[in-house]
Amino acid sequence: MAENEQIQNNQQQAVETPDGVQLNIQTIYAKDVSFESPNSPEIFLEEYKPDINVNLGNSVKDLENDAYAVDLQVTVTSKVGEKTAFIAEVKYGGVFTVKGLESDMLARVLRTFCPEQLFPYVREAVSETIARGGFPRFVLTPINFNAMYEQALQQAQQQQAGQPAEGQA
Repeated sequence: MAENEQIQNNQQQAVETPDGVQLNIQTIYAKDVSFESPNSPEIFLEEYKPDINVNLGNSVKDLENDAYAVDLQVTVTSKVGEKTAFIAEVKYGGVFTVKGLESDMLARVLRTFCPEQLFPYVREAVSETIARGGFPRFVLTPINFNAMYEQALQQAQQQQAGQPAEGQA
């Protein structure tokens, strides 16, 4: 799939694809942005050497007529010792129209390509939200959604075969 984009008159973005396949980005939107700093202002008096945990999740919902809602959520938790410095949660959604793909390739596109389109928005919102909370800017590192998808497929296959997933005993 080529990644050249063209703007159509209705402001939707279409991605060039092989013959018979249509992929349109209908819209991208902020669904939830939240920030908590439960130990402020005292946390600012301590030396800020955080332990940062990042959790990532995404979901797909069939909206009918070849339209799909894809959500990408990132939660960043920062602790200093036992105290929570902040919790930043950002969820962005997008509506994508995908036509002409077999079910296995459709699942791959919805779990890889679509979150890749949402990720820059999520990364910027996470960084800005944390900075506005008075903490040093935090920039999410790039995520390989293809590798994550492959890993999830392997785990599902192992579970279907009755084998423990990697890292489980």
